[in-house]
Amino acid sequence: MKKFIITGAIMAFLSVSLGAFGAHALEDFLEAKDYTSVWEKAVTYQMSHALGLIAIGILMAPSILGPVKELKWAGNLLTIGIILFSGSLYVLALSGIKVIGAITPIGGVSFLAGWIFVILAAKKFAK
Repeated sequence: MKKFIITGAIMAFLSVSLGAFGAHALEDFLEAKDYTSVWEKAVTYQMSHALGLIAIGILMAPSILGPVKELKWAGNLLTIGIILFSGSLYVLALSGIKVIGAITPIGGVSFLAGWIFVILAAKKFAK
């Protein structure tokens, strides 16, 4: 429970920080390379899934669903998804190396799988 709440809060913090950094410190750089929307997409997906991690952590409270394995899988998959999806988009926006975009869909699949595990946990354990 604590692990995913803390990880989610860290990811949310980083998302806000990276969003501000991209909007201010990198604005001219990203616009010149036409990668502003790529950076924004990375920040948006990171934040939404950071909030998902916090929700998973809350669901793992003993009074709700508890530390069920499906939620552990969900939290780990969302974390991997943030790293691969958003991380690859950040690298793409900064470097312009388009081949790095091949990693992005793997992160997207991790997101999808993570949300499927949330569904499975809710169906199996919700009272």
